[in-house]
Amino acid sequence: MTQRVRKAVLPVAGLGTRVLPGAKATPKNLLNVVDRPILSYIVEEARAAGIEHFVFVVGRGQGAIEDYFDANPEVEGALEAKGKAEILADVRRDIGPPGEMSFIRQMAPLGLGHAVWCARHVVGDEPFAVILSDMLMTADPPALAQAVAAHEEVGGNIVVVEPAPEGEAHKYGIVALATRTGRLNRMTGMVEKPAPGAEPSNLFISGRYILQPEIFETLQTQERGAGGEIQLTDAMSKLMKSQDFHALEYDGTTYDCGDKIGLLRANVAFALRRPELAESVRKAIQALL
Repeated sequence: MTQRVRKAVLPVAGLGTRVLPGAKATPKNLLNVVDRPILSYIVEEARAAGIEHFVFVVGRGQGAIEDYFDANPEVEGALEAKGKAEILADVRRDIGPPGEMSFIRQMAPLGLGHAVWCARHVVGDEPFAVILSDMLMTADPPALAQAVAAHEEVGGNIVVVEPAPEGEAHKYGIVALATRTGRLNRMTGMVEKPAPGAEPSNLFISGRYILQPEIFETLQTQERGAGGEIQLTDAMSKLMKSQDFHALEYDGTTYDCGDKIGLLRANVAFALRRPELAESVRKAIQALL
């Protein structure tokens, strides 16, 4: 029987270089999409997938992330005193039960693989999710829930993928497949930014994973790769020699909020999904054209 996925690792220690200067004093994952920080949507997606414990891997100066998911008696008390029940409920919606979240410091910016490895003692010996939290996804069911369902079906490791824009597959980490039938297929490899025309598929890795705990042992001895960093894809390639990996072509839309235009697109798209805002948003956009 496949072991249930209960924990998620969220590497959030990045500097947010592509969205500077906005991320200079505010962690990029706390930048707003409409009226909520990016991480609010990510945690909501993960909870809907059955995640019970969140492991945030943070860097220096990112205490605001921990504060956001904590109670704020002053703000909450003021809202309660003024009878602003609806706003109070919004403020409290992301606060989970005690013990739901752990925060681990990544002492040096050594890459995604190193960030995941930092969470090893909290995750322990069980499969877990990895969520790249600058990638917002709209899907029904949510993207991570689709990945969890795929893991329950085939076990092993699951990598969520999607088609790259036409002619741009060489810019991404691309998966190689044994065959391509339907949305869930066994992987035979991964290629980071392949040469144009040499891509094994047009499917790129888009920010959601279900991994087996043996990845930690691989990461323990993983040499530095691209950019002088410990790359998660390198460790997954090694683990693929002994464990099954499946690529899940998820049904939904991705917004790269680590990019200025991607963040803008997310704001517009998520605002249009809000019934109370949609018409005003359309009018505001049309007025600018």
